[in-house]
Amino acid sequence: MAQVVYGVWDGVVHDYRQGKAVEGATPPDLKDFEVFDEGNPIRAFVADRGFFVFDEKVNLLDAFWQYLSKAAAESCGKCTPCRMGTVLVRDALGAMRRGLEGDLSLDEIAAMAEQMRATSLCGLGQSCGTALGKAIAAFRDEFEAELAKKEPARQQHAMSYMTAPCIEACPSKVNVPRYIDYIRDGKPEHSLGVILQKYPMAATCSRVCVRFCEAACRRKMVDEAVGIKILKRYVAEYQTGAHPLVFSKEMIANVLPEDQRVAVVGAGPAGVSCAYHLLMRGYHVDIYEAQGEMGGMAAIGIPSYRLPKDVLLNEMNAITKLGGRFFFNQRLGKDFSVDDLMKRGYKSVFLALGCQEGTKMGCENEDTSLEGYESGVGFLLKVHDHVAGIKTHNIDGEVVVVGGGNVAMDCVRSAIRMGAKKVHLVYRRTEADMPADHEEIVAAHAEGIEFHVLTNPLAIISENGKVTGVKLTKMEQTEMDAKGRRNVRPIPGSEYVMPCSVVIAAIGQQVDTGSVKPEDGVEMSKWNWVVANKETLATSRPGVFAGGDCYLGPSTLIAAMADGLKAARNIDDYLRRGSTRFFPRSRMRKILENNKLFSNDCIEVPVKNEYRVHHPELSPEVRKTMFGEVEQIISSEDAYKESMRCMRCYRIYSVITEHSIPEGAA
Repeated sequence: MAQVVYGVWDGVVHDYRQGKAVEGATPPDLKDFEVFDEGNPIRAFVADRGFFVFDEKVNLLDAFWQYLSKAAAESCGKCTPCRMGTVLVRDALGAMRRGLEGDLSLDEIAAMAEQMRATSLCGLGQSCGTALGKAIAAFRDEFEAELAKKEPARQQHAMSYMTAPCIEACPSKVNVPRYIDYIRDGKPEHSLGVILQKYPMAATCSRVCVRFCEAACRRKMVDEAVGIKILKRYVAEYQTGAHPLVFSKEMIANVLPEDQRVAVVGAGPAGVSCAYHLLMRGYHVDIYEAQGEMGGMAAIGIPSYRLPKDVLLNEMNAITKLGGRFFFNQRLGKDFSVDDLMKRGYKSVFLALGCQEGTKMGCENEDTSLEGYESGVGFLLKVHDHVAGIKTHNIDGEVVVVGGGNVAMDCVRSAIRMGAKKVHLVYRRTEADMPADHEEIVAAHAEGIEFHVLTNPLAIISENGKVTGVKLTKMEQTEMDAKGRRNVRPIPGSEYVMPCSVVIAAIGQQVDTGSVKPEDGVEMSKWNWVVANKETLATSRPGVFAGGDCYLGPSTLIAAMADGLKAARNIDDYLRRGSTRFFPRSRMRKILENNKLFSNDCIEVPVKNEYRVHHPELSPEVRKTMFGEVEQIISSEDAYKESMRCMRCYRIYSVITEHSIPEGAA
């Protein structure tokens, strides 16, 4: 474990120089602070909540000069304390580290840092001077010792990283405050560009994203989280206006030779994202898809009342406009193998198979051949074909859906639209425990879905090969265990039968068991997921990478697209360099995550209460009779109003290292 020499964190002074210690302070339990990259010790760390020095020879003037230089460079300039304060403090420290007299004394620098904290309008200005002010107050002797030398200090090796809680919560690490800034400035096309740096499916994601960013939004400490998702929807819709964004091969700066070809297996979010980033890097990409259309689970598994198919198709077409090719009705394990792809001359393969095979409930008499028994994914595929006019599928009587995730919500809301007399949702835990997006749960209630929580299926009742009901039991929560968690157990004697004509098992999905065969040389887990390196997504077979649901297990669209970007980056390294690079920003993210550096972040400057804008939507009585899109776009006026609620909770984190840090990408 890294040993702190001195520092201040959350107002607590730590001083272990020459064996002395501050009374009441215990050495902090810091994880992963020994080295930044291989053989490169971390000498100091500066952040919004304080700083730590691990090497007594660290020059504080230079360390804070580099930190404030990043703050000055990233200041939006919209308020004087941050715009001027960061520059004045940076320049004063810069002069001092060169052995010159600064325009500000140490006391004036500390006063300026406090003024920035108290009066800046956003998180960057409010936080960037905190550590410096604490350092001057607690360790003035270190600054004065450096000033007394009156000689230039050598610039130390360093790396500074600006982020925000919403950015770190996003699997794709989209710079959320930046794209909100562009909306505020009346430049939605610039905002769209920020999103497209990370993934090509902005309009799709703006409709179905589970909003990890909003869960992390610090605005919740004031009133409500910023409507990040509805702002993304506004931006994504903007590109279809008078001057829409048109993808073309001319957007690719450096097209590689024809033999630099990569195969992507699966045209879902992970595969499309990987193809997009590889195409933008100049590679020639072919996508093999088992279904007859693009989009994967986004196409067949998300009902059109949430994601209109023309919206998805428009974004998928970006791949062909960039030069990518789709090969449909081509199933891995049946129509071709990994070996076949390699023999066709592909330099690398990305497996993005998705999880399109349902998981059984494990109850008595669960026979998948029964008429009326459906898996969640299988049912949604039938809904997709019905709405698309490919094959009619009618529902009579009552429907029971078992599960509590987003697939279960899609099933119950689709079943009511398909004409079911009544739809029941059965879930073994409480409604608060449901993993589905809260908005989907609220919408299901509004559309008349009957919830049966703390209820579990025991057996399927059938007659003449048809489902006629489900035998259920009531459940109760157990006492909390040592970790504060509660399990559930059946209540003896509470069994009863719920009549129905259709039962849908929406409890999980898995990879098609026949897709990856042993002879492919790709290791599979006991859960039938592809085993890959967490950092590189490389599988056990050289040149073959994997990501999305087939690697993560059933996950989210945004997580799948993040894997697509990661895979493209590492495939590019593999083909160009023969090995993957070190990525400093990714390394810094690990430090933040491992030490939960956002956990105690709070709002100190008063903020006026302004509750969020909500998107207009069709009324429940109208929408449950049709598959038309429920949520509508907000106006430009509302988009501006909502963008103004963002507090730009940027924070800067900086490391001083022994040696130079290798350059890399995000």
